[in-house]
Amino acid sequence: MKNYLEFEKEIKTLEEEMEILRSPGTEGITEVDTKKIKTTQDQIQSKLKSVYSNLNSWQKTLVARHEDRPRANHYIKNIFENFTPLSGDRFFGDDKSVTAGFGTINNYSVLVIGQEKGEDLNTRIDKNFGMMSPEGYRKCIRLMNLANRFKIPIITFIDTPGAYPGIGAEQRGQASAIAHSIECSMSLNVPNISIIIGEGGSGGAIALASSNKVIMLENSIYSVISPEGCASILWRDPAKSLEAAEAMKLSAQDLLKLGVIDEIIHEPIGGAHRNYDDITNNVKNTIVENLKFFKDMSENEIYEHRKNKFLKIGRDKGFVKQSTKNDSELMYKEPILNKLKRNIYTNKFIYLVVGLATIVTIIGLLY
Repeated sequence: MKNYLEFEKEIKTLEEEMEILRSPGTEGITEVDTKKIKTTQDQIQSKLKSVYSNLNSWQKTLVARHEDRPRANHYIKNIFENFTPLSGDRFFGDDKSVTAGFGTINNYSVLVIGQEKGEDLNTRIDKNFGMMSPEGYRKCIRLMNLANRFKIPIITFIDTPGAYPGIGAEQRGQASAIAHSIECSMSLNVPNISIIIGEGGSGGAIALASSNKVIMLENSIYSVISPEGCASILWRDPAKSLEAAEAMKLSAQDLLKLGVIDEIIHEPIGGAHRNYDDITNNVKNTIVENLKFFKDMSENEIYEHRKNKFLKIGRDKGFVKQSTKNDSELMYKEPILNKLKRNIYTNKFIYLVVGLATIVTIIGLLY
C-alpha cells in the first residue's frame, strides 16, 4: 500500500482508478479499458510533473521524510560491491543508526558511511530513527582515520533529523563527538563526498557532511533545525512550519544558490520513492563522476579544495561583494571604532601620565 502526502490527493485518486482498470473483470481487459489505462497513465504523469515542479519548502520537507523514500542501506546494497561492514567505536559500543564499511564502486575502493533511519516501525526503533549517539560518531572517526591512512576516498549518505538528544548520549559526550567528527572530516587528505538523501538535520548531519563535495537529492533538505522547531522558537507556534521552512532556505535549490552545497541530483518525477532504480543510477553516476574529479589531485590539493570551499561560503551573498582566492581577505576584519576603543583602553596609563604632567606644568606656571 502506497503512502500519499497531503498534497497528493488528486494523484491518489487517479492511481486508485488505475488499479481498478488494471483489475480484469470476467471478460478480461477490453480495448476500451486499454485506452482508459493509457489516458489515466498520462494524467498521472502530467499531474506528478505539475505538482512536483511547484513544491514549496514545507512540501519538500514532507517528501524528504517520506516513509517510502530509499534509505542509506538501499544505496549501499545496490551501488557498492564487496561491501564489508565494520562495527564499534572501541570505547563504548556499536551504534545501529549508522552503517559503515569498505566497498568498491567502478574499481574505486571507498569507505561508505550511511545514516540509517530504518524501513518500518521495528527497524526505525532499532536504529533510533537515524539519530546517532556519540559511539556512532566515534566509529565514523575511527574509520575515516583508517581510510585516510590508506588513501581511500570516503562517501557518506546523510539522512537524520539530528543527533540523538538523550541524557545517556549527553553523558557520553555527544557535543564533543560531533565536534571531533567535524574536525576529522575537515582535516582529511583524501576526498570525502557527502550525499544528503533525505533529511540533513543540525549537527547530526554536519558532523559527516563537512566534505569536499556536498550533494543533495532534488527533494531533500539541509538545515540547522527542523521547520517545526524553528516555528516553535520564533513564533511559539508549530503551525507556522511553512513560514519557517521558506525563511530557512533549506531546499537543495536555495542552498545551491547560496553556495552551501555543490550539486543537485535530479529525482524521478514524483520523488525518489517512486522509482528506486532511476534514483540509484543517478546517485551512482554522480559518485563516480566526483571520484574522477579528485583522482589526479594531490593530498594537499584535496585539503585546500575543502578548506577554500568552506571559507568562501556566503562571501558572494552578503559578507563581501566578491570571492577572492586570497585566504587573508576572507578573515575577520575588526571595525575601526573597535580598534580606537581598544587603543584607548590599552594606552590609558600613558594618557593618565600625560594628563598629570600637564596639570603639574600649569600649576607651576601659575605659581
